[in-house]
Amino acid sequence: MVNENLGTLFRVKSGDGIAISKLRPFGMYPVYGGNGINGYTSNYNVDGDTLVIGRVGEKCGNVNITSTKSWVSDNALIVIPKARYNVEYLSYLLEFLNLNDYANRNAQPVISGQIIYAIEAPYEDDEEHQEEIARTLSQFDSYIDDLAELIEKKKGIRDGALEDLITKKTRLNGFADDWTPVTFNQVITPKARIGWQGLKKHEYLRSGYSYLIGGTDFNNGTVSLDNISYVSKERYDMDTNIQVSENDVLVTKDGTIGKVAIVPELNKPATLNSGVFVFRTNSRLVPAFLFRVLQSSVFREFIDTLSAGSTIKHLYQKDLKKFEFEIPVDMKEQEAIAAVLTAMDEEIRNLEIERDKIIQIREGAMDDLLTGRVRLTK
Repeated sequence: MVNENLGTLFRVKSGDGIAISKLRPFGMYPVYGGNGINGYTSNYNVDGDTLVIGRVGEKCGNVNITSTKSWVSDNALIVIPKARYNVEYLSYLLEFLNLNDYANRNAQPVISGQIIYAIEAPYEDDEEHQEEIARTLSQFDSYIDDLAELIEKKKGIRDGALEDLITKKTRLNGFADDWTPVTFNQVITPKARIGWQGLKKHEYLRSGYSYLIGGTDFNNGTVSLDNISYVSKERYDMDTNIQVSENDVLVTKDGTIGKVAIVPELNKPATLNSGVFVFRTNSRLVPAFLFRVLQSSVFREFIDTLSAGSTIKHLYQKDLKKFEFEIPVDMKEQEAIAAVLTAMDEEIRNLEIERDKIIQIREGAMDDLLTGRVRLTK
């Protein structure tokens, strides 16, 4: 392992300009720009294993390998070897160096050959060992890609099951009782922060007595606490109607209307900002079943109808009165449907946790292998 300026390993040259009119969503040859593949075209300017570095844009410095005939645009740089190296190894090394950190930032981020050449990096000069490092890291990538593909497949199955179960196309074994149409007001009471309770900017705290849940905290059907705001106990106590707890169903009423979340288990009190409804159900409707109805096309189509031909930015109680849907008369069927979909969500969540864990392990392996801290045995 030696330290080398990247300029001793390769030089770069800009790709060639291409008119937007020449780009197609599908075609013979991919076109690489500052952010990866931007489309396809009928010509190529590189052939075979080639490293491409994004030259301009927010993702400038990102690295791609093209192993086929491709077009590299003038928003990217073509890497031309000056020394022998394994292409995959060098791509991992450049990824590890995070070239974007070195970019000039004026009107938009740009990285040049001169900047890249001056970067000093740990470099494995044994080509056989380069191959071993690349092979090891590519195994992580393959596993992560497989997990990502499986997650998307499971999400597709979950989404299909949601639609089939909520629209009664599929019935769970053991249930054959009737479903009945209901209107919003028959089974739901919406509550929200009213105008006179409007919060001032200084009341949004970075820590405090109570979580303050807004629409920007909604994430994949639940509430993320990563960047959540807080309010004082005085503000929390002001309105018991919007004090929320586990399994309450929330819907955004301002901005991007109709986003849905169910409140997870919380370690402190929680209330709502002015952009969110909590939907309280009566004894005919299980909250977890309502959550699934609101996730389905039944509610999405209702929201789409409300906003058709307009730029609607608010969801009003008067609009909600028009919402109609069907529910199983048997509450146990509502619970069973919700439980099936929750189990699917848990399976997806566990796969996502596994993927994120492997990504962290991969990052540690890159640090160890590409700095020479850990050497692979032959």
